[in-house]
Amino acid sequence: MQEHLDELARLVDTAGAEVVGQLTQQLESPHPGTLIGEGKVEELAALVAGSGATLVIFDEELSPMQGANLERELKVRVMDRAEVILDIFSTRARSHEAKLQVELAQLEYLLPRLRRMWTHLSRIRGGIGLRGPGETQLETDRRMIRHKIQWLKGKLRDVERHRETIRAGRVPMLSVSLVGYTNAGKSSLLRGLSGQHEIVVEDRLFATLDTLTREVDLGEGYRARVTDTVGFIRKLPHHLVASFRATLEEARAADVLLHVVDASHPGWEEQMEVVEQVLAELGLQDRPVLPVFNKIDRLADPVEFGRRVSAMYPGAVLTTTMRTDGLGSLRNALREREQALRPPVWLRLPLTAGAQLAALYRLGEVMERRDSEAGFELRVRLPPGEVDRLRHDGVELLGARVADAPPVG
Repeated sequence: MQEHLDELARLVDTAGAEVVGQLTQQLESPHPGTLIGEGKVEELAALVAGSGATLVIFDEELSPMQGANLERELKVRVMDRAEVILDIFSTRARSHEAKLQVELAQLEYLLPRLRRMWTHLSRIRGGIGLRGPGETQLETDRRMIRHKIQWLKGKLRDVERHRETIRAGRVPMLSVSLVGYTNAGKSSLLRGLSGQHEIVVEDRLFATLDTLTREVDLGEGYRARVTDTVGFIRKLPHHLVASFRATLEEARAADVLLHVVDASHPGWEEQMEVVEQVLAELGLQDRPVLPVFNKIDRLADPVEFGRRVSAMYPGAVLTTTMRTDGLGSLRNALREREQALRPPVWLRLPLTAGAQLAALYRLGEVMERRDSEAGFELRVRLPPGEVDRLRHDGVELLGARVADAPPVG
């Protein structure tokens, strides 16, 4: 439980508030009206009064009724973990897409809590002559919010279609998405793999909200397209997960997901479970996943840790961005994936096959080309199924799928 409270404290700090006290209670079942028991509410009220706190934040999600009741008893603003996360996201959103996604999540969170928000606003303003809006005003606001929600969903569908168009026009190569718990080091890995030091890396929660894609050299002529995605966290608000579906479509389209884990975190196993749960919620539980245990430079015994996780997760990779050779095993693992998915083949085309030649450049990656009076000989890497289609179309394969042999003739 303390680990969960420590994480909540980090969230509060990230949101710009200061923690002045903590209170815990273990319940067999939550109180329907206030989540915590009546005696604990009184204890919390005394803590608020004694510390001068102006805000109370619960680690559990509060129903609209529970939030309203607690604010009435405590005489201060009450928030839950979900609202804090939404607030952080709203301050971190930079791109137009991220701002749309966060606004949608905020409005869907706000809609069932609208009456409570109005009541809180009236109390702040003093109450006299401002008893809160009538039913007509509340219904007007609800209709406006519902209309805005539908408008935002339409805009995000446009974003998703635009992303699909971009993906369709990309040169085929291994597509990789980084997923993981927030602050696991995904952005550091992308910067280390790509060598692009302008990628911002910060030791804080939710430093990355927008997807960022870079091409990465895997060695031996192989390349991959790697995308960094928003980090996950325990009790991530469902509205937020749903809102970020367009962004996370990059993960759905990926050939492999790199599940980045902070190996130095004492709760890394629970964090892995959280990520797996969110992936399942997004319908990504069946995607190929490669576990990547990052920050091994912080471990007291990396060798023993490696033995342990290799037994639990065969094929798992250990990485660190603090050493120049810390990402070699990851490059090798990705190169092996690319070789298995798209083995290079040698093809021969006649000089008259200009349209097919153009199609090869469009659909695949031409690694080598030799022109002669007899035609074109190319070493290409193609998406699965394309080789069989080309053979059916009469294209001559030279040592089919034996990529490293020189072409015959």
